[in-house]
Amino acid sequence: MSEKHYAVAVDGPSGAGKSTLAKAVARELRIMYVDTGAIYRVIGVAAQRRGIDPGDEAAVVSLLPELEIGLRHGEDGLQRMYLNGEDVTDTIRLPEVSMYASAVSALPPVRAYLLEMQRKFAREQSVIMDGRDIGTVVLPDAAVKIFLTASAEVRAKRRCLEQEQRGTPKPYDEVLAEIEQRDYNDSHRAIAPLKRAEDAALVDTSDLDFEQSKALILKTIRERVDA
Repeated sequence: MSEKHYAVAVDGPSGAGKSTLAKAVARELRIMYVDTGAIYRVIGVAAQRRGIDPGDEAAVVSLLPELEIGLRHGEDGLQRMYLNGEDVTDTIRLPEVSMYASAVSALPPVRAYLLEMQRKFAREQSVIMDGRDIGTVVLPDAAVKIFLTASAEVRAKRRCLEQEQRGTPKPYDEVLAEIEQRDYNDSHRAIAPLKRAEDAALVDTSDLDFEQSKALILKTIRERVDA
């Protein structure tokens, strides 16, 4: 693998496995992993705790100056998120936070507020960054762009299993409806909608297990970085 400084942008719909796979790939390549969705989720948690409608742009924007968003990586390389000094890594993954995150991430001032923070990571070191608009907006010049996806049905099954393991089970039909609504919201928002960058490699994991998916992503990165 090349020793040069490079960035990998991983985009895709909710539940496609972006975070899990990007973490594993980062460990394999020994580069920094940045979960941008987690940053938006922190703002979602803050809005939820204040009882703010996440779609109320003025109210959410007024909240931003009060937030100290921290991102740290432990010795295991995993990303932990902090809100005003409080570790909210587990809280941001609660099902009810997802819709808050989706709503606040659609607000232009929120995206502008976080854009420089995200780009700074890529300027300073090699990174793999996942989200909804990394290859199209955040890191348009990334050396490698991957659009990671899977069918809504497969993503719903995976999400159900994940929530069962966390002790917060939900019916499959409810999870599927949430994913389909999230897909619609993310792909139809006016600012930075979810879409595949023209030069992004499409990786569909509907019929692949975790190891097969990781191997395909690693192969794609190595081919493009070493080219």
